[in-house]
Amino acid sequence: MSLGYAEKLSYIEDVGKVGMTEFFDPPHVLQEKIERLSMIIKRSKHLVVFTGAGISTSCGIPDFRGPKGIWTLQRQGKALPEASLPFHRAMPSVTHMALVGLEKAGILKFLISQNIDALHLRSGIPREKLSELHGNSFMELCPSCGTEYLRDFEVETIGLKETSRNCSKAGCTSKLRDTVLDWEDALPSKEMGPAERHCKMADVVLCLGTSLQITPACNLPLKCLRGGGEIVIVNLQETPKDKKASLVIHGPVDKVIAGVMNTLNLHIPPFVRIDLFQIVLTQSLSLDKKYVNWNLRVESVHGKKAPLPFVESVKVSFSESLNMKAAVLDKQPLDLKRRTVRTVTPFEIQLKLNFSAGCKCSCTELKIPVDFEVSKECFKEDKDTVFQKLRDKAIEDPRCGQTAVVERKAVLAPKSDVMIHAVVTDIVEFESSSGPFEVSTRSNGSLKMRNEGKYDERTTGKRSKVQKHDNSHRR
Repeated sequence: MSLGYAEKLSYIEDVGKVGMTEFFDPPHVLQEKIERLSMIIKRSKHLVVFTGAGISTSCGIPDFRGPKGIWTLQRQGKALPEASLPFHRAMPSVTHMALVGLEKAGILKFLISQNIDALHLRSGIPREKLSELHGNSFMELCPSCGTEYLRDFEVETIGLKETSRNCSKAGCTSKLRDTVLDWEDALPSKEMGPAERHCKMADVVLCLGTSLQITPACNLPLKCLRGGGEIVIVNLQETPKDKKASLVIHGPVDKVIAGVMNTLNLHIPPFVRIDLFQIVLTQSLSLDKKYVNWNLRVESVHGKKAPLPFVESVKVSFSESLNMKAAVLDKQPLDLKRRTVRTVTPFEIQLKLNFSAGCKCSCTELKIPVDFEVSKECFKEDKDTVFQKLRDKAIEDPRCGQTAVVERKAVLAPKSDVMIHAVVTDIVEFESSSGPFEVSTRSNGSLKMRNEGKYDERTTGKRSKVQKHDNSHRR
């Protein structure tokens, strides 16, 4: 969760039990429970997973009720923890990506989350197989037509309030609303309905990293019991539902789920983050018709008023023959104004996009053709296809920063050429050894996270392998 989200919530005196004691199963017990859970999952016909803030603590996102949780520290009168990276750059954990692997294998049928961090959607879980009960800090919703907009920036409000943007669907210009619930807001039927239905159908509901204290969400797993289903809980703290569970595992969620994937011989897919930006080249003739006044702008695909959070600066340069001064754009809006004689021959602009903190790729470079004619090469590629090709390329090639053009369009008034680019800004690979999964309360055993390191001026470079240590998972 974001610290900003905690500050935006209405004040409430009773937030449930906080700062509870954590329990760690001994290594041999934990290994035995991992093997039991693996068999439960293997024989399941309708597996539903229910997640809480504890699956995101290893992503650098503070939880609520753990020893260093937001509400625990608030109750103790202590300062809130500092986030280790910007909220919008948090990356999915081992658990997030393992759930993607289970869904791709046809084992996970539905996922219910109390989290508002968007990491399940970013990881690749299909929207139709996900209920986000408490909303999504990066999602805006049109109340008129129901269109959802997943943003690369945190929406400024919570409590289902109107935002500063409008629906862009043809024929609809309604004001958008945020989707994050405040304390007094009822769970939306759009999310609650499928969650209830799948819990009733489930033969196994696996609860990961949740203290199961927030009602009515915490009662959803119990709905599987009437049909003969069973509940499994993985959490470092005790929960009010432990007595209803057939198996309770006290261990770090990443470690447990990675152990399950290893036991079942299932692959944890890599995470490749792809971001979008657009380049707009607008032109007009000077009053004396001798010059072309043009404007180059690098901006968000979510609208002119939307921030572009992953771009820190843009270096613009030209060939020496043009005798035009290079520029560095480091304040948003990122735009550059220039004047060129009308008779100038077509040329290229070199752009170097420097990415902001939290991106594992430092920059990318591209060239923009300029001929001052309305583009005749307008096209719109299938975004999912473009993204998949970029992911495949990023995994095969030990670099990030690869780009692809998703759409090119011409605008007649004002005369503009618009190109939407997709760019790989993060690559994380999770590796598990082929041998038995070693369990330890202090490390990930044989599990490793392979993460892109920061690069130099060029976009090439080798991935660095680092050992990823578990944080405690709790909510």
